[in-house]
Amino acid sequence: MKMKKSLVALCLSAGLLASLPAVSLADVNIVPQDISAAPAIPASALQQLQWTPIDRSKTQTTDLSIAGQRLSAGDITGPVAAYSVPANIGELNITLTSEVKQNGVFAPNVLVLDQNLTPAAYFPSSFFTYQQPGVMSADRLEGTIKLTPALGQQKVYLLVFTTNKDTQQTTKMLDPAKAYAKGTGNAVPDIPDPIARHTTDGLLKVKVKTSSGSSVLVGPLFGSSGPGPVTVGNTAAPATAYAAPVAVAATASAAAVKPAPVLNDTETYFNQAIKQAVAAGDVDKALKLLDEAERLGSTSARKTFISSVKGKG
Repeated sequence: MKMKKSLVALCLSAGLLASLPAVSLADVNIVPQDISAAPAIPASALQQLQWTPIDRSKTQTTDLSIAGQRLSAGDITGPVAAYSVPANIGELNITLTSEVKQNGVFAPNVLVLDQNLTPAAYFPSSFFTYQQPGVMSADRLEGTIKLTPALGQQKVYLLVFTTNKDTQQTTKMLDPAKAYAKGTGNAVPDIPDPIARHTTDGLLKVKVKTSSGSSVLVGPLFGSSGPGPVTVGNTAAPATAYAAPVAVAATASAAAVKPAPVLNDTETYFNQAIKQAVAAGDVDKALKLLDEAERLGSTSARKTFISSVKGKG
């Protein structure tokens, strides 16, 4: 069998929260790979931004009126938020929430960039839909982005902004009396729903989780006869990869620090990928996956490769 040598792609999927009763993927109809509608931003402007690292154990909260940054490009208006997310921990589920405050809400757009700050995917404001308030949550616009980074990517960057077009629109909310009536099974009163105007700033919350489950992939994951996938960076990180500015200086040189043990999610990600490659007869790809896994500190990838080749994986 001829060995395939295609690059492992960054596959993207756009999904809304499962709790949405009236919105489906078909209703939103977003194609993340189509970045033609995204504003053109000079690389020099992107490199001047301060990219806030996201800790997946916490929810990152950003008040744009205080912590927002300025970026002049295309139709972008008002402050923007810039985040960096680790890309070597497996599949990423990134939930972005924009809360309604005083009948105003920031309508977010998200531009996904690879580790070299090259645009890879675009989620316009229509992707982030209105969510009714809950016991622990307010009225909000919300959406969950699923990303499977390519091998070799160390960071994925998220630029969150709104546009002049967005600020000319509004969001229809649910009146609290109607929400209460629906929740208690009473008759829903015939009263108008409040309208939230779209503002140039607001309160954003970002939560990152990893998932070992399958995504709704846009394009093939390991290269096939299907349509070409969205590729974010190469499988091996180039020496000139962009390094975002950091607030704290490193305490030791990279040469003096041993690689940290690989995370469990990353171990699982590589082991499954190696098994799939061997099962497909693509040993060349499996070897590349093994090499990358061990470079990141994996202790089980070689055992998985050997057992898979022997037919015991």
